[in-house]
Amino acid sequence: MHAAPNGQSFTLTHEHGDLALSAEITEVAAGLRVLTANGVDVLAPYDVTEPRPMASGIVLAPWPNRVEDARWVLDGQVQQLDVTEPAQSNAIHGLLRFTPYTVLEQTANSIRLAATVFPQHGYPFHLDTEVDYVLDERGLTVTHRLTNRSETPAPAGVGAHPYLTIGGVPASELTLTVACDTVWEVNAHQIPQNEVPVGAGNDLRHGVALNSVVLDHGFAAPHIVDGVSSHTLADPAGRTVTIWGEERFGTWQVFNPTRYPGDNAVVAIEPMTAPANALNSGIGLEWIAPGETWSVSWGIRAEGFTA
Repeated sequence: MHAAPNGQSFTLTHEHGDLALSAEITEVAAGLRVLTANGVDVLAPYDVTEPRPMASGIVLAPWPNRVEDARWVLDGQVQQLDVTEPAQSNAIHGLLRFTPYTVLEQTANSIRLAATVFPQHGYPFHLDTEVDYVLDERGLTVTHRLTNRSETPAPAGVGAHPYLTIGGVPASELTLTVACDTVWEVNAHQIPQNEVPVGAGNDLRHGVALNSVVLDHGFAAPHIVDGVSSHTLADPAGRTVTIWGEERFGTWQVFNPTRYPGDNAVVAIEPMTAPANALNSGIGLEWIAPGETWSVSWGIRAEGFTA
């Protein structure tokens, strides 16, 4: 018997009033594979017997998105990471993409998983990482914690890669709203060059039909209300899926692939504490002091899904 390519799966459930939520987390990359509201997919699932598509649902640490040419400089010394995006010659999505996590705690509606980033070529730091997934009356809340076990400050960022959907609704009937005022212009290798105001084709602040845009953009300057920014996918029936992040999530990568397994229309709305190439630019980078723990949270709410 062959092991599942994403390791074990862990199921969470929670019922509150007339809303029943269910989630599934994978052992590999602590990936969010399933999220349903009263049986309707609000996160695009994939076949558990197949490798995950397009980094679906994974934790991005100790950096989100890309590092240009898989190189950066630390104290005057070039750090060479593995090239994990060969077509662009970049390192992408951190160092835990194919790492199995250990379950530290689990209840019916929550789970805490952990993985270690050991010192290695290109990233000579030791980090203990944890991620909590909790289902409650507010929906799904995800909390990341990174603890620096090194003797010097460690540069870090964190993110996630959820693909949102409203099961069975075509892209032409889904309205995407991203409450960000700026977007990163990128070079041929999708590395940010300039942060500019959103404009024609990428101004998503007032809602656009999902099938009317082609996106693989990093948005910034999110609108902060009560300490968080919020972005939505909605259908004509009044159902909405909202992804939110604490203010520290200053960049939101939005990607609507034309091909994704299954029949659902999907859009990845990725909370990131730093834009692509932060190890080189320093933008949004967190320097965690020795022995300190850094923590950030984001989550997903589903509303209007009647039983």
